[in-house]
Amino acid sequence: MRDGFVKVAAGTPKIRVADCDYNAGQIIALMREAAAQGVKVLALPELCVTGYTCGDLFLQPTLLDGAERALGRILEETRELDMLTALGMPVRNEDHKLYNCAAVLLRGELLGLVPKSHIPNYGEFYEGRWFASGRTCNEAVRLCGGWVDLSPRRLFSCSALRELTVGIEICEDLWAAASPAAALAQAGATLMLNLSASDEVAGKADYRRSLVTGQSARCLCAYVYANAGEGESSTDLVFAGHNMIAENGALLAETRLGTGLTVSEIDVQRLSHERRRMNTFAAGADEAVTIYFNLELGDPPLTRPISPTPFIPADRADRAERCEEIFTIAALGLKKRLEHTNASCAVVGLSGGLDSTLAILITAKAFDMLGRNRKGILAVTMPCFGTTRRTRSNAEILAQELGADFLEVNIGAAVERHFSDIGQPMDRQDVTFENAQARERTQVLMDLANQRGGLVIGTGDLSELALGWCTYNGDHMSMYAVNASIPKTLVRHLVAWEAERRGGAIGGVLRDILDTPVSPELLPPKDGEIAQRTEDLVGPYELHDFYLYYAVRWGFPPRKVLRLAAYAFGGQYSRETLLKWLKSFYRRFFSQQFKRSCLPDGPKVGSVALSPRGDWRMPSDVVANLWLDELEGLE
Repeated sequence: MRDGFVKVAAGTPKIRVADCDYNAGQIIALMREAAAQGVKVLALPELCVTGYTCGDLFLQPTLLDGAERALGRILEETRELDMLTALGMPVRNEDHKLYNCAAVLLRGELLGLVPKSHIPNYGEFYEGRWFASGRTCNEAVRLCGGWVDLSPRRLFSCSALRELTVGIEICEDLWAAASPAAALAQAGATLMLNLSASDEVAGKADYRRSLVTGQSARCLCAYVYANAGEGESSTDLVFAGHNMIAENGALLAETRLGTGLTVSEIDVQRLSHERRRMNTFAAGADEAVTIYFNLELGDPPLTRPISPTPFIPADRADRAERCEEIFTIAALGLKKRLEHTNASCAVVGLSGGLDSTLAILITAKAFDMLGRNRKGILAVTMPCFGTTRRTRSNAEILAQELGADFLEVNIGAAVERHFSDIGQPMDRQDVTFENAQARERTQVLMDLANQRGGLVIGTGDLSELALGWCTYNGDHMSMYAVNASIPKTLVRHLVAWEAERRGGAIGGVLRDILDTPVSPELLPPKDGEIAQRTEDLVGPYELHDFYLYYAVRWGFPPRKVLRLAAYAFGGQYSRETLLKWLKSFYRRFFSQQFKRSCLPDGPKVGSVALSPRGDWRMPSDVVANLWLDELEGLE
């Protein structure tokens, strides 16, 4: 359970209706299988000790006694298992009421009983015929030779991992408007278990899935849903063992039509961070009694899905919708700014690279929204010492295909004059040599905007801002920065989508831009080719975007970011390479905050942004030693 990861499972044993001893054997076998896989928390279905479909037999003491003996056997034969398990069974109290309960056990000890609060009595469900609602229960019952607590307001918290606190609801509780999960999450539960017996009808699986993922998102929790399956009576219904594991709105694992285990790892540190971050999460809003337990901390290998490109939509099916949404958000922001300032034109420095390409595509969409002629977009290319024929040509073709006005301003002579003024030798290709070109380009853009009553559209992206890979008061500055919250990997994805969608000549030039190495083109070409490749200097953008997502969005410590990167990239990079660029990321991220402290306005389009007025507030002179020291310890 290092780094907050806990292996959890939903299990569906193959049972026989009312054959409690047989069912106990199946449950024990499934528990042992789960423990062998490193599972630390296991949820089994509703009433799985007896079967959900026993009907009026639930009122028979023979069945209830058999269930109690079966629980005793399960407790006895799983004493060696270091795994918290919740399983479903009927439980009677001293007042002759019968409850549909989750029995919670660990290493042969019965920790508590959680009764079902919402008892369905409609359609194919008629639980009200046998079971009482446990909503107001708070008592002790005799079971398996001892007294055990029976209450829905119980939490089970791990002493060795304080972020792991378990709450339980049963089947219909998930469907109810006032679900127990909400109160339990507010009281501290980070993991909800649902013991269910939900039958299959057409379309119900999709609805059930939306409930599980939605509940985990609303409650900022992980959610393990264990459903009844094979062995339940098929007299009128079919149960298919639809099991799910979700975390904060994301489905981590799912099994349809079967028995056995559905296993994944939840990240309780991630959930804890999100609850700290969101002050609208009403922690402690409802009281619950906490029962403490202990588990031996393990370090299971990760199996949950972790994308190496977290900013890019994982589902190809909704790619077009997501890309269109991002373009629309960014264009709407620019549209508003153009309207508010009465700007007559938009000035874009078009280099033939990815970032300026995305910026002009967004600008074109904003002009379309305004019903303006795209000739109001002034695309300016400003060749200098490092410009190649390829990028200059692509810039001109793209402007023509979009219907924008195009202007070339060669800044070489102006930069040389500036070097003469400040005594900078032309053969000294240092930071002054590079930054002077960037600042001259910004001056040209600003003055052209002043001439025409327009706005300079910023082209820098989120990844460059995170690394400080921009010239202060050069390309760092604009009048509205449309790419400011779009990371480099997503820039590439959006331009690729535009190339596929548009096709033709514009699709061709966009594909060539995608194939062009990322470069500021500030150093002279070699044999006509780009000599300065950004990723050779600062590292692969796919790594930096991954680091940015987990270090900033989730606040993970460096050791956890490194672990996730090693898992997500699956051997694509060595540990030494990952660590090298992770150190570079942290050094640059902290040292370059002063550039982010004075950013121009720009629209937020995703969950990560670095605007000093919005998502990220950090002193420019903050000390990074804690993070860098931790990285040094990972050598």
